Amino acid sequence: MNPRKSIAFRLAVMFAVASLVAFALIGLALHNVLGRELARHQREQVQNRLEDVRFLLVHGRSPELAQRAREKIESLTTDNTTSRFWMWSDDPRFRYGAGVEEVVARTRGKTDVVDLPLGPDGRMMAVLGEDLPPTPVRPAVRLMAGVDALSFEQTLRTFENSLIGLTLGGALLVALLGYWIAHLGLRPVQRLSADAQRIGPDNRGQRLQLGRVPSELSDLGTSFNSALDRLDAAYRQLETFNADVAHELRTPLANLIGQTQVALARRERDAAQLRDVLQSNLEELERLRAIVADMLFLARAEQGERAGRLTQASLAAEVGKTVEFFEMLLDEDHLKVEIEGDAIAPIETALFRRALSNLLHNAIQHSPPGSRIVAHIAPHGDEVEVSFSNPSAHIAPEQIERLFDRFYRVDAARRNSDESHGLGLAIVKAVAAMHGGRVMAQFDHGVATIGFSVAVTPPV
Repeated sequence: MNPRKSIAFRLAVMFAVASLVAFALIGLALHNVLGRELARHQREQVQNRLEDVRFLLVHGRSPELAQRAREKIESLTTDNTTSRFWMWSDDPRFRYGAGVEEVVARTRGKTDVVDLPLGPDGRMMAVLGEDLPPTPVRPAVRLMAGVDALSFEQTLRTFENSLIGLTLGGALLVALLGYWIAHLGLRPVQRLSADAQRIGPDNRGQRLQLGRVPSELSDLGTSFNSALDRLDAAYRQLETFNADVAHELRTPLANLIGQTQVALARRERDAAQLRDVLQSNLEELERLRAIVADMLFLARAEQGERAGRLTQASLAAEVGKTVEFFEMLLDEDHLKVEIEGDAIAPIETALFRRALSNLLHNAIQHSPPGSRIVAHIAPHGDEVEVSFSNPSAHIAPEQIERLFDRFYRVDAARRNSDESHGLGLAIVKAVAAMHGGRVMAQFDHGVATIGFSVAVTPPV
């Protein structure tokens, strides 16, 4: 497995990125705070140096004030390369410092510290200047002092390097811890994966063990188990379907083979006898063709095919046309059909009539002679239900649930059960799905009600 595709690796990377961003923001804030504090200390240091000479120039009354100021400056700068002083005045006696003209020009009009390359080897110095008004013993003087900024810069650089190292090291540590934590947190997923890998065709009943699964994975595990239940049910239905198909096809094929063998076994058969054999074979072939056609229709419906040529039609009118088509069968058993309700809905007429024919034929097959069949048409929300109710033998609840399965018969010994191949109600279910509807069935007090619905709004 590629480690870069693992959830633990991705979480570790995300933890590292998040921590790197957080540490960087915190470091930037600390860097700004430290920079401001260093600048404040630097200014205070320059001001303290400036004040040492300023006091003398402001309060001194000696006629030799210029000489005393020079001596004071020299005493402050003896054996000290980290600080310097400059004086400028119209009176040459109050001028001091190398390059004082440039310093005056660079600092004039500025009240804050100015960084100038005036230190040893061209190092930067923080220079602050102040204009002193004239006094009785001296003219106006501009006094300037500077301190070496290297120590402040080195402090800031050291902090920056340390901060970068700590940030990268902290992000790496968070990534490693995040990977370890994610690996521990994903152990339930690994257990679920191991349980899923043990499920196979020979133990389809095994399911994921959800007893110690965290709540975040419980819904996923429950959904997976439900999906396995549906797949298992579909698998069992497929096994039953294969057996039913083999059974349904075996009978007409056996009849065809038997009748053909009998016809060939007799050397002399007149035309009438051969015609009877061919007629019987044709009936069996028609039965086979009907089974194959119905199975192909169900296959298309299961692949998501929808009703296409929809027209707004009266459902009661469609039921009435279907009843007229079965009029002969109804008269044979003295059955009567009553239609209750009506609604307008978008339907594909051919499909809708096919479903109605299957429902009505099912009701006729299982109704006792002389009984009454009621067709109900009733809107329910965004759909319209169409159902047929008829007196019927008892149908158990577990049989109700399987009425729309392929080839399912409640009782093969029931009246007229051999006249169909068990796909009629399955086709009704397919037609309902193609119209965005559903099927329903119930048995209550000796009356079976079976039907389906179509959507009032055409399905997408």
